[in-house]
Formats: sequence, structure tokens, C-alpha cells
Amino acid sequence: MVNGFNMSDVLVIGGGVIGMMLARELAQSGADVTLVERKACAQESSWAGGGIVSPLYPWRYPEPVTRLATWSQSSYVHLAEELIEETGYDPELRQKGMLMVAVEDQDDALTWAEKYHRPLRKVDSSFLYQKEPNLVPGLPEGLWMPEVSSIRNPRLGRSLRESLLLNPKVTLLEHHEVTAFNFKGGVVSGIETSKGCVQADKVIIAAGAWSSELLGLVGRKLPVEPVHGQMMLFKAEPGLVNRVVLKGGRYVIPRNDGRVLVGSTLERIGFEKRTTQEAAESLHQTALDIIPKLADYRVEHHWSGLRPGSPEGIPYIGKVTGFDNLYVNAGQYRNGLVLAPASTRLLVDLMMQRESIIPAEPYAMDR
Repeated sequence: MVNGFNMSDVLVIGGGVIGMMLARELAQSGADVTLVERKACAQESSWAGGGIVSPLYPWRYPEPVTRLATWSQSSYVHLAEELIEETGYDPELRQKGMLMVAVEDQDDALTWAEKYHRPLRKVDSSFLYQKEPNLVPGLPEGLWMPEVSSIRNPRLGRSLRESLLLNPKVTLLEHHEVTAFNFKGGVVSGIETSKGCVQADKVIIAAGAWSSELLGLVGRKLPVEPVHGQMMLFKAEPGLVNRVVLKGGRYVIPRNDGRVLVGSTLERIGFEKRTTQEAAESLHQTALDIIPKLADYRVEHHWSGLRPGSPEGIPYIGKVTGFDNLYVNAGQYRNGLVLAPASTRLLVDLMMQRESIIPAEPYAMDR
């Protein structure tokens, strides 16, 4: 036994950011871990998202989301530094703050900030244009959250994957699609995949939007469903946009090389992934409504992904009802990257039977 785990006994299903963070933290706690991914790691919603390390309009979410987000936001600084040191890959954490303009419920935002002691304040027009000179003209005021960061999620995925490959305690099995669980009563002994059987004493389902389908294989239901989103990327120049800006429920996110992401749509169309001309036109107009000078730059890419939608955006983290050794970590909805560090740590705390970073009850499967 090492820190509560038998060696070679933990299996993580799902190679997104949360699955990889789980494998990494479990291995650092002394466990030998196998991670199974149906495609390549970090190629679904972990790749497709924007990488804002804050919920959009955080005051509109229930307290359990705020608790996870608050713990996670401060941990990204240390995580990014560790990953650079371990792998040489920079996930490009940008600590530039977030501006929100044309916000209808500003009073609710300020009340939330006071309640949770979060740095958020109202700013005037001169502040807005000092921070972002290329913002659309005529904005009278906005909200400013100076501690909000963004991370370049494809590079975060690459650095996490490399960290796992470098760790002798982790076995990475990509292109292994789970077809069945081997279980009797309340105990799972392993899984069947497209490339053979994988055995484990403890199994975690962290497969994003696909987690509900996997739980169906053991006769359990989970209200997690795919929510389709489309995004767009402009090949702009460094300095055109310097920080995350929200307006009208959408956002622009700058990267270190000057590229600017614009997102995103919300569509409930099942597991279909597609891009549409209608969304392309809408996202392009969103970009110009926030930063008019983006009209001078070409669109480099337009793509879509599937978020794991859940009631009120509160994820399910903990033991699967009726099973002794099956766990779930899914349903982070639009905030997978935001909530990943805390979601990971909370589940590992529960599995190792140590005091959890925050109360676990709000995330239980049978809540």
C-alpha cells in the first residue's frame, strides 16, 4: 500500500484536462495509474474551449461552482510553472485580468464580490480604454476582475500529456474505446476496450460529455449531456487585444502570438459536431462588436466542441451510487478548465479518505 492505494490499481477513463490532471495527481500521491482515452488526449472539449480561468459572469452560478473556481484559480500559477519545468512546454498562462462591458446585472456582480471577497469592481470609460484602446467606442463603464487569467488550452493539454508520458507511474492508453465494464454487485474489476481488457481496483469515469453513456454501461444514469459550441480564431497581431473581454454573453481571448479567439455558441444538438455559416457570421459580428479592428484580420480557423452540460453547471464528483470502487468526475459544463484543479483535488481527497479541500456533498451523484 502507498498512501491508501494498492500499486497499479487506479484506472482513469477520459484523457481530457480533468482526466490527465487526475492521473498526474494520483501518480504524485504514490499510485500507479492507467489512463484510457478513446481518441488522443485533450482533443475534445479540452482543446475546443477558450481557456478563461474564471466562469463567465461568475455571480450567475451557484455557490458550489464558486467554491471550486476560487480554489482552482490560484492553483494555475503553480501548475503552469510545474509543467514548464517538467516538460519544457509552456501552457501560456496570461495573468492580465478580465473586463466585462454592457453588463445588465452589475449590482448582482458587486454583491457577489462582496459576499465571496472576490476582486471585482466597477470602472469608468477612461479605465476601459486605458486597458483596451481598441475596444468598440462609446462604452461608458464596465466591470474589472484583475486576478482572472487565461491559459492556452491546447498547449495545456500537450504539457499535461507530456507530463504523464514522462512519469513512470502512469500508463497511457490512447485510441482505446471502452465497450463494457466487468462488474459484479457493487464492484468493478475492469473494463473491456476496443483493444482488450484493462483491470483495476479503482475506476474513475472522467469522460466529459460521454460520461453519461459510460455510466449507462453499469446501469446508472447521470444528467450530463453534450452542449455544442462553435468558436472562431483571428490571426491578429500582439497588442491588438491584451486581456479577456466579455460583452453580450460572448468574449474575445488574446494569445501571446497575437491570435484572438471569439466564442461561443450554445447549441443542444446531441453528439453531432459541425460548424455552420450562420454561427460563423454571428461569431464574426461578435468579434467586431467588441474589437472593431478585427475586421482588418483574417479568420484562421472555425471549429466546434461538446461541453458536458449539467444542471446549474455543478459537476458530479465522487463515488458512483451503488458501487464501492467506481467514481465519477464530470459535468463541469462551460467551466472544465476553470474547475479542473479543484475537481481533481477534491476527488483524490475523497478516494484517499483525507480531509477534502471543500465540502463534497454538493457534488455527490445522489445529491
